Amino acid sequence: MNIVKRRNADFPSIFDDLFQTDWFGGIANSNTHVPAVNIKETTDEFTLELAAPGKAKEDFELSLDHDVLTISTEDKKEETTTEENYTRREFSFSAFKRSFKLPQTVNKEHINATYTNGILNVTLPKREEDKVKPKRLIEIS
Repeated sequence: MNIVKRRNADFPSIFDDLFQTDWFGGIANSNTHVPAVNIKETTDEFTLELAAPGKAKEDFELSLDHDVLTISTEDKKEETTTEENYTRREFSFSAFKRSFKLPQTVNKEHINATYTNGILNVTLPKREEDKVKPKRLIEIS
């Protein structure tokens, strides 16, 4: 979905990448450091796989506000070393936030998440009435 209308198709707008979204409603990756997300759909559920190695499950915050699922993490490290003639202070900060507008077919009461080997897996089960039913034959009486 491209929000910016181009006047000249040969001259790309700098806003094109900024306003593009992926099919699930999250902001598309550009040149920022945002973990990649794989989205898979089966007949029973959607699965989000987010690659975030080096984290612990406690580092993640998942929240659901109406139809928007937000995954975020924040990491702060600070180290101070004082020796006889010098003091060294180093710090780093990293954070990301991904938000996804969920389809109406998701059963929001049964969303769950696991974090294993650097991959955050979020399972979004479909509502029973929205699951694809197998084809069946109807007898003629």
